[in-house]
Amino acid sequence: MELLQVRTTFTEFVRAGLIPLALLITGYWVFQIIYNLYFHPLSKIPGPWTAAISDIPYCSWMLGGRQPYKLLELHNKYGHVVRVAPNEVSFNTAQSWRDIYGQKPGRQIFIKGTFYDGGNFAGNGISSIISERRPEVHKEMRSTLASAFSDRAIVEQEPLIASSVDKLVRLVGIKGSTEKGVDVSTLFESMTFDITGDLAFGETFSALDNDKRHPWISTTLDGLMQGVFVDIFNRYPTVGAILRVLLRSKFKKAVEGVKTNERLCYELVKRRITRKTDRKDFLTRILENRDPRIVSDRQIAAHASDFVVAGSDTTASSLAAIVYYLLQNTYTLAKLTDEIRGTFNKYSDISYLSTTSMPYLRAVILEGLRMYPPTPMGLPRLVPDGGDVVNGCPLPGGITVYTSPLSACMASANFEDPWSFKPERWLESNGSDSLECSQPWSIGPRACIGRNLAWLELRTTLAKLLWAYDLQLVDPALDWHGESRMLSSLWHKPALMVRAKNRGVDIE
Repeated sequence: MELLQVRTTFTEFVRAGLIPLALLITGYWVFQIIYNLYFHPLSKIPGPWTAAISDIPYCSWMLGGRQPYKLLELHNKYGHVVRVAPNEVSFNTAQSWRDIYGQKPGRQIFIKGTFYDGGNFAGNGISSIISERRPEVHKEMRSTLASAFSDRAIVEQEPLIASSVDKLVRLVGIKGSTEKGVDVSTLFESMTFDITGDLAFGETFSALDNDKRHPWISTTLDGLMQGVFVDIFNRYPTVGAILRVLLRSKFKKAVEGVKTNERLCYELVKRRITRKTDRKDFLTRILENRDPRIVSDRQIAAHASDFVVAGSDTTASSLAAIVYYLLQNTYTLAKLTDEIRGTFNKYSDISYLSTTSMPYLRAVILEGLRMYPPTPMGLPRLVPDGGDVVNGCPLPGGITVYTSPLSACMASANFEDPWSFKPERWLESNGSDSLECSQPWSIGPRACIGRNLAWLELRTTLAKLLWAYDLQLVDPALDWHGESRMLSSLWHKPALMVRAKNRGVDIE
């Protein structure tokens, strides 16, 4: 009887304690919802009410891989300024590019957000050109690295780059001659990784020589997905802490993969530094200009890792998308093919410099970059302390903002007939297209340092392929955008099966 009374008393005690706790939690959430909807500094900015009260909708868009398309949908519905999370705003105008990423005298810089924390070598206290958030430190880094990406340096590096491009062209001709064709999306990825590996480490990954991905490439691309979870855990620290415990083995494996890649990266850089060579690559000029007391070997390895990731997948995605749209548009394909074959008598005439004066090739590339921005994710920045104005919208300090590339490039408010592949819009602007909304390399002091390399690869690869072959899509019904997903900040592309017929020319 006494035991029963004790149990009853304990149960009543628990109930008595839980009820106030439940009421307290419920009250807090009700207060938070009301505050976010009606009293938050962003409460007047349009957007879905569910996104205003919680980060859950945004996290679900990221996990589903369709975040760029969801933001495009929201911008088409709500306009140029959309609240996509309680403390986060997306823009899609040319002015927002300038306001967020540009630099004006007397105006504070919008620094990178916490999304960039935890990059390669971060565990060693080392940041890189991409992960470094402090503007003054990044400026010094960029100054150290700039000479390796100049026009002069790119011309010096072209023989190394051309060897991988030529290998790809031969493989497309061999493997694409069959009825089932060849997946050029995968080949472009292999080529760009081989190029950046050769330039950054002094040796290629030999990805074009193998049917399977190099382990370094696989681990690196798989690791990008971790960025999604890191972002979610930053939004929900308690959930992140619990999942790290529950999924301890998986997180341990992921961390080990990152450390293995860091070790390999460091070893490759050390090997390249100690090797006496006359070859011209990224490290040639970096080593000429660096002070070892300031820029360590490990720091260079961190930069090299960034070069490989940022400089390969982005260009590969652009090449794949451009080829897809060309093969879906016979008029555009014929016009570009005529320009290329009318310009060059021999395959060996095609080079970086010889392709710079081809207006239609340039227009095709720009249109491809518009329709499939190489970096689909809006690059997050923090509004400076004291607040600032973006696209005419006053914002408090500490808010996360960005220009969403796909939303800026594919919104009907910015481009006439945005889903149509029309290179002519870059040649004969009729005023109905806001061309400055397309910024594939971003703008300002943190714009892509490797854009010259990307232009070299894009121009010469497309010119050589279309000079040598008549290309055809195996599956004309392929929905490129419908099957694309975003993993962290880069594209996960569908296979692009293409047939190639040599038009009877020598490609040696």
